[in-house]
Amino acid sequence: MLAAAQEALRNGIGAISPTSGFHHAGYAHAGGFCSLNGIAIAATNLPGVRVGLLDLDQHDPDGAREIVKHLGLDLPILHGRGTPCTAERWLQQLPAMIIETFIDCDLLLVQLGADPHINDELGGGWLDDDQLRRRDRAVFKTCRAVGLPVAWNLAGGYQYDADGTIRPVLDVHDNTLIECSEAWL
Repeated sequence: MLAAAQEALRNGIGAISPTSGFHHAGYAHAGGFCSLNGIAIAATNLPGVRVGLLDLDQHDPDGAREIVKHLGLDLPILHGRGTPCTAERWLQQLPAMIIETFIDCDLLLVQLGADPHINDELGGGWLDDDQLRRRDRAVFKTCRAVGLPVAWNLAGGYQYDADGTIRPVLDVHDNTLIECSEAWL
């Protein structure tokens, strides 16, 4: 995640960290499926850079919040979570929330979880395939419009298909990569 953040700052656009399991580990402990907190590692190793965290995994970034508080960091955090009934309104508001929360940032670290998918048993199930794509599109296009570099990772996803593979999670991640590419092409 740190390498992706450094590359996003260098190129002024963005970079992917093909990792997940980063936001539950706290200052002195692992948490959830996270053995360390790559978000905090990146945020604390970029001297002079104002970093923001947009966490769109289904689960709260409790470990990241703990580290920010413990270290006394000024790092704005926005976590997105809702219900099927609130999904469309939330998607409409997402670009404005990004601009309002991160307008003073030099870099945005983003967790684009697959676990908000409606079929994710460990997530919460509130966004369908199209809504997840629109979520990702909104993130990348908004950041491009305001010139905010993005370092993003794949985050959680816990779906299985009939064969027991994680293909449904990989489909969500594939769509995220497509939306990222299309935002800057």
